Amino acid sequence: MTRPALSSAFILASASPRRLDLLKQIGVIPSAVDAPHIDEAALPRELPAAYARRIASEKLAAVHPRHAGAFVLAADTVVALGRRILPKAEDAVTARRCLELLSGRRHKVIGGIAIAAPSGQSILRVVRTDVVFKRLSTAEIERYIASEEWHGKAGGYAVQGLAAAFIPSIAGSYSNIVGLSLSDVYAMLTGLGFGE
Repeated sequence: MTRPALSSAFILASASPRRLDLLKQIGVIPSAVDAPHIDEAALPRELPAAYARRIASEKLAAVHPRHAGAFVLAADTVVALGRRILPKAEDAVTARRCLELLSGRRHKVIGGIAIAAPSGQSILRVVRTDVVFKRLSTAEIERYIASEEWHGKAGGYAVQGLAAAFIPSIAGSYSNIVGLSLSDVYAMLTGLGFGE
């Protein structure tokens, strides 16, 4: 879809360069990026979808009051294996453990998206994508760890990079796995009157 950039004031409440790049694909260019600083620890026994919904809502609540008159988008991405939320991999040990858990299994990537309009109206949506990983050999895991592509990624992998070789099947939004379901964001923004 080729379209001009939409012109309404728009704030991205995320420091993720992947989300910024994704939005640019659909012509949504943020006026500014204002990353929220909230506690993202999961609550005891919190399920993945509830966590994604809560964190997206809290990010929006932290940033929206600072930008009167603008649309604000906040999001969170969770990689879940059953009821278990996998961490963002900040070190090789965590990344390796995530890959070992995902190897040969189906998991869910759950995206929480929260958008507020200048009117104060807001929309919250949770998007689910099912992802299948092939069985990984120790050598494949170690090569991926050596790439350092996993750093800062939920579940310890990036579908848009080398890990694409590990994924034979996806059901749902591909861009949700990268960090933001573009079809959902577009529908939510237009539903709130963005760009009119």
